[in-house]
Amino acid sequence: MAVIEDALDDARDAATGFLNAEGRNPGYVLLGVAVTVGFALAATVLARRTIRPNPQHLADDDAPITERPRGPLSLILPAVFSVTTLSAVRVWNAPKAPERNLAMGLWAAAQALNAVWIAMRPASRHLQIAAAMSTAGMAAAFAHEARKLDARAGKLAAPTGGAVHLANMVQGKSAGHPTVH
Repeated sequence: MAVIEDALDDARDAATGFLNAEGRNPGYVLLGVAVTVGFALAATVLARRTIRPNPQHLADDDAPITERPRGPLSLILPAVFSVTTLSAVRVWNAPKAPERNLAMGLWAAAQALNAVWIAMRPASRHLQIAAAMSTAGMAAAFAHEARKLDARAGKLAAPTGGAVHLANMVQGKSAGHPTVH
């Protein structure tokens, strides 16, 4: 029985450290998880229901270009967004400060912007570039503010070229091609 209790204590300590919840009321921590996960889901659902993409077709094979990603990348993308949400939970649990409010505001704005881009599914090169740049900019702004409060939260939220390279490798897009980063 002592082994199980020790394992549970270790798990609680690891979760407390990971969520930046040292000294926080468990109810407050759960509220932070509910708020961050709930907002991310609500923004995505709202965008998908209110903004219907106009399906466009490719000239060659008439395949729709507004469909969701398929294959291994479709499994990776939710994890990337959840890492940002975990970073937001760490920021939520940081000591109360104006910087925390700013970081959480940037995170909420980034989630809303991501949801709009997901719903719109930009097809033109210009809109895809705008989506990528605005998403990266919001993520970088949140990561910068999060890092001021909690270094680990900032590192979790910071977009990295390595993750993009990994996603491209999984889809076979970078096989034999050097990457810029």
